Amino acid sequence: MDVFEAIHKRRSNAKIKQDAVPRAAIEKLLSAAVQAPNHYKVRPWRFAVLTGNGLNKLGDVFAASFADRQPGLPAEALDKTRALPHRSPLIIAVGVDKPCEPKVSEVENIIAVSAACQNLLLAAEAEGLAVKWRTGEWALDVKVKEFLGFAPDQHLIAFLYIGYPEVTPEPQPRPSFEDRTVWMG
Repeated sequence: MDVFEAIHKRRSNAKIKQDAVPRAAIEKLLSAAVQAPNHYKVRPWRFAVLTGNGLNKLGDVFAASFADRQPGLPAEALDKTRALPHRSPLIIAVGVDKPCEPKVSEVENIIAVSAACQNLLLAAEAEGLAVKWRTGEWALDVKVKEFLGFAPDQHLIAFLYIGYPEVTPEPQPRPSFEDRTVWMG
């Protein structure tokens, strides 16, 4: 699959089989991710790869944090929250390093890590994998960040839910660039 086909074909897909993704395939995705451009070669991305028991532990952290924020929740609500990470057999959580040098701006690091995520999404498409990029309240949650090894003030920009597709979404046309482009020349 060439890059243009991957770009135009790729769609978020939450309908993912529970079949395990081999480690070699995960490493191939991560290798593609880190080819992203980044200012001053600071490599500001951090990845936490969760499978198997790691998903169970993340679910426990989700449930504990939810219970702290909303005491008195019924057990069913906590069980539902605990099950969230099991929407796929693999999650790659993606964090952004804070700049360590004055010449590096925080937004440059966020942009670089976003580019790394896009590389990973396109590589997954080329490999026949489905991905759903999620964030939400869990990306801001201090307990979740701590569990993943991130600092409380570190940006967590993605939970990439990855696996083999149960179904392939019908391609939906995307808006053109034309109404968002000014030609100056």
